[in-house]
Amino acid sequence: MEITKEPIINIRDLRINFGEKQVLNGINLDVYRGQIIGYIGPNGAGKSTTIKILLGLIEGYTGEVRILGQDISDGNTEYKKKIGYVPETAEIYDSLTAREYLTFIGELYGLDYEDEDVDQKAQKLMKIFGIEGVYDSRMTSYSKGMRQKVLIISSLLHNPDILFWDEPLSGLDANSVMIVKEILSELMAQEKTIFYSSHIMDVVEKISNRIILIKNGQVAVDGSFDELKHRCKDGSLEDIFNELTGFKEYKSIAEEFVSIVRGEK
Repeated sequence: MEITKEPIINIRDLRINFGEKQVLNGINLDVYRGQIIGYIGPNGAGKSTTIKILLGLIEGYTGEVRILGQDISDGNTEYKKKIGYVPETAEIYDSLTAREYLTFIGELYGLDYEDEDVDQKAQKLMKIFGIEGVYDSRMTSYSKGMRQKVLIISSLLHNPDILFWDEPLSGLDANSVMIVKEILSELMAQEKTIFYSSHIMDVVEKISNRIILIKNGQVAVDGSFDELKHRCKDGSLEDIFNELTGFKEYKSIAEEFVSIVRGEK
């Protein structure tokens, strides 16, 4: 699929500090329609912070961020209607039923309950995920995986142009993971843009057509998986990730851990 030349997300010299800690140190990115961006990096590299800035959840940054051509610092939140979000932590109004929660989310995005029939759409999506039987149950009774499915549905209910998914597969069973991977492929074919952050390297490797690795608040590598392999050594994305981040002690750490468990140290 040919990718349009006009970036749907444009980031220039993005920086932010939390106290004395510099979290983002000059991020520059252009993201285009139809791309699945695998946004990876070590813990504390600034992945979730970047996503939350793009969503307008964090202020106090310097630099420029434009989404769908709009500078998000101008106070106009219209662009948010075209964005879907799955957070890293499944924060959800669990005193509500899924019906109440999803119709509420639909209305927040500007969908009219009666005209758009948000309720029927949400129920159909719940059925596809195999959880339609708990549509009217309080979400306090849901498993982690069921909550994650509701979050994924809520991020797609309004047919957004851009998805920000932060560890979206957390808690999902193997069959649901396969379904979500195929959903992403279908969305890419519809020229949706997906900003995907995860520590599960094999999933990032398989679904992303562009991988961005950040380290110490900066873009360390940006390219397709094949391009990353060409720059580094052949191997999995996990091997490349470890090489680029300089983390090569995992084997010795694991051996020491097991030795302590066995009482040898």
